[in-house]
Amino acid sequence: MTQSQSRSTSPANWQPGLRERDGLWIFTRLRDFIDGIANSSPARLALTAFAVVILVFTALLSLPVASATGQPTPLDEALFTAVSAVCVTGLTVVSTAVHWSFFGQLVILVGIFVGGLGTLTLASLLALMVSKRLGVRGKLIAQEAMNAGRLGEVGTLLRIVIVTSVVIESVLALVLIPRFLVLGESFPQAVWHGVFYSISSFNNAGFTPHSDGIVPYETDLWILVPLMLGVFLGSLGFPVVMVLQQNGLRWKKWNLHTKLTIQVSFILLAAGTVLWGFLEWDNLRTIGGMDLGDKITHSLFASVMLRSGGFNLVDQNYMESSTMLLSDALMFAGGGSASTAGGIKVTTIAVMFLAITAEARGDADVKIYGRTIPEGTMRVAISVIVAGATLVSVSALLLLNISGASLDRVLFETISAFATVGLSTNLSAELPPSGVYVLAALMFAGRVGTVTLAAGLALRQRSQLYHYPEERPIIG
Repeated sequence: MTQSQSRSTSPANWQPGLRERDGLWIFTRLRDFIDGIANSSPARLALTAFAVVILVFTALLSLPVASATGQPTPLDEALFTAVSAVCVTGLTVVSTAVHWSFFGQLVILVGIFVGGLGTLTLASLLALMVSKRLGVRGKLIAQEAMNAGRLGEVGTLLRIVIVTSVVIESVLALVLIPRFLVLGESFPQAVWHGVFYSISSFNNAGFTPHSDGIVPYETDLWILVPLMLGVFLGSLGFPVVMVLQQNGLRWKKWNLHTKLTIQVSFILLAAGTVLWGFLEWDNLRTIGGMDLGDKITHSLFASVMLRSGGFNLVDQNYMESSTMLLSDALMFAGGGSASTAGGIKVTTIAVMFLAITAEARGDADVKIYGRTIPEGTMRVAISVIVAGATLVSVSALLLLNISGASLDRVLFETISAFATVGLSTNLSAELPPSGVYVLAALMFAGRVGTVTLAAGLALRQRSQLYHYPEERPIIG
């Protein structure tokens, strides 16, 4: 080594480069770190992105300015509300209208909008914003989530997701704002409530800025219809909405995912309306004393909201036990894949029903609409159902021991949290902090767990150089 080389590289004479002097090395390290995760484990990036977002909103809701009294909100209440907002659930431990200030409600609303985009969308956007590119494996995950035809379409689809959300929510708000003005609210109040309900409905969140929710509007179709339309459109999923935008109502041009999602969604909607109305028809504590039109409206509204909407017109504690069981089933089913709804998703139900039908008929393949469903898709569907049932069972067992409440209330609250529905028997507000944390973890797992599991399993295919001899155990 020469003397000049020694002088130039010694610590005393070392001069930092431009990037180090400007502090840009931190950004570079962060970019490389996120880029590495996006390429090696996009599912981990999705979980990390959602967890970070929740922590940020928890910190914001903990601030004194976020509460109406100007006092800091306890950690368990702030965390639960942040998780419920970002996971677009709607369960609350404190009144949204009474406890939170305008700033706090605004934080909740932003959390709903961000969370409604979905874990994989957030992860993809994070990778694009920080590293300016999305790796091949990251594109594969996003492609699987959005049902994109080619990898090159992923970036365009991510932009369409945001634009679609904003456009639909804006239209809903423009419909609702005049009604609130007619009902006597001031212009700022009407605008705020219209925007809040539009975002909350399309994202299937169920949060309301009124202390008594939407019960005062139980016969007002000008408010109820936009809420139902927003929730239903949000539950279909962005891939379905984009197919409808491109092809309209031309059934033959729809892909298989769109056909199954819309068909099963309408079947569940119709079945839920008829069964809920039948079971509650003579219940004087809910709809028994109403006229025919109001009974039909309440039944349809309940069926839509049980699929992940979260708004309610009747007290859930007053429903018949059979209705609560029906509600559990509809909530567990949920909405469409890559949507703002939760649950195990309607396409999962469709695939399992088709597999059972094929087995009963003795068919070798599972076929529908001229297409064969791969075996790998059926394995993913089974994994999602088993994972969801396991999460609900374990959480219900914990809450039974923590709360001491009845099984029907605990199961209802547990499924509502897992399926990110938000309907409640008020058990959430009665739980101690330990129970609140259990529900918060369940909401997080329900929002990101099954989706990430499905996307991960769909892309994890290991090549094998050999096969063991087949042997079929007795089933059933």
